[in-house]
Amino acid sequence: RYLTADEIAYIVKDCGAGAVITTPKCVESVAPLVTNAADAPVFFIAGGSHPGFRSWDDALATQPATPIADESAGYDMLYSSGTTGRPKGIKRPLTEPSILVPNPLLKLLCGNMCGMTDESIYLSPAPLYHAAPLRFNMMCAALGGTSIIMESFDAEEFLRLVEKHKVTQSQLVPTMFVRMLKLSDDVRAKYDTSSLKGAVHAAAPCPADVKAKMIDWWGPILIEYYAGSEGNGVTVSTSKDWLAHRGTVGRAVVGEVKILDDDGVELPVGETGTVYFAGGPQFAYHNDTEKTQRAYNDRGWSTLGDVGYLDNDGFLYLTDRKAYMIISGGVNIYPQETEDALISHPAVADVAVFGVPNEEMGEEVKAVVQPHDMSRAGKALEAELISFCRQHLSPIKCPKSVDFEAELPRTPTGKLVKRHLRDKYWAKVKKTPAQA
Repeated sequence: RYLTADEIAYIVKDCGAGAVITTPKCVESVAPLVTNAADAPVFFIAGGSHPGFRSWDDALATQPATPIADESAGYDMLYSSGTTGRPKGIKRPLTEPSILVPNPLLKLLCGNMCGMTDESIYLSPAPLYHAAPLRFNMMCAALGGTSIIMESFDAEEFLRLVEKHKVTQSQLVPTMFVRMLKLSDDVRAKYDTSSLKGAVHAAAPCPADVKAKMIDWWGPILIEYYAGSEGNGVTVSTSKDWLAHRGTVGRAVVGEVKILDDDGVELPVGETGTVYFAGGPQFAYHNDTEKTQRAYNDRGWSTLGDVGYLDNDGFLYLTDRKAYMIISGGVNIYPQETEDALISHPAVADVAVFGVPNEEMGEEVKAVVQPHDMSRAGKALEAELISFCRQHLSPIKCPKSVDFEAELPRTPTGKLVKRHLRDKYWAKVKKTPAQA
């Protein structure tokens, strides 16, 4: 989805933008920001015209066509997707590499591991206003490859485009895998995906059975990485790594993974705690010193708030986001495990699990399900899903109740925005949960 006028206004003001560039498709959301104030940004429109906007095409035509001799790459300040709060600008220290030098991490992921070259045909199923799709398309362009960009993701259309254009690489999220796997066998068999040489995925945890089925279907071409827009550290897992360490998100290739308890003590192998990166690149949240300070400990290690553990070989396994942890009767419950169980039920298209108020236990487990067939939503399916979950997990991890929605709120990169669901259950409670 596109940002609303209020969301755009917040980011433009927060970052102190000097210029805003839009297109005819989005101009109506940007137009309310146009003002004659002395400190207002300059507003441009590309490929069209609109009152109050200058022509971006005309502005470009006045610029020199020759490159600047000492042009440096600089760094963009992307805003986080805001799954647990309002988006924040992520500011990285400016360096002075040539604009012609590829980003070393992207070169590792796209070139060395995924095989991207000047002959690559890259299919982008997610919008470019998110970090990974933007960066991968930029790397494809820098290497001289061809990008095909989908307006929105559709499972069968993705497969059709792979066959039509003989796509060699793509970057996806687990939700897309789930939707493709839930196509009928006949539909999946219609399309030739053998041209794919690398399928990179991240953004959200991938259920183990989903990933195993994708490797069976496409072969060992899946490459998973764990990172955030903050860029403070990265782990990478090839299909070979994952098959030997089922469920891992890989070993560190940028920074060093540390697992700490709530007191900041480093935990041994196999014990679950907050995931930190030591020795990784530094970052700060723009105009939010407090949030920046919370991301770092006294040793300068930084965290994105995820929870996980390491195995003996240094592979990282994610349990969930700490912000989503449910505390019921003093027991810590991580919803991801419950979501992974429920998504495997054939009636479930999407699912969110979180804590809701319980007078006796503090919180109880709630599931909100997007069924494939909304006409099935009701008490019978609720009972079926709870029973199904209890066949796979201990009762304390299973939902006490299930509600149904026609569609769950996900960002275009597949991140579930749980607060949009959870907030209504806590609205009548004076003290909101710590994870809100």
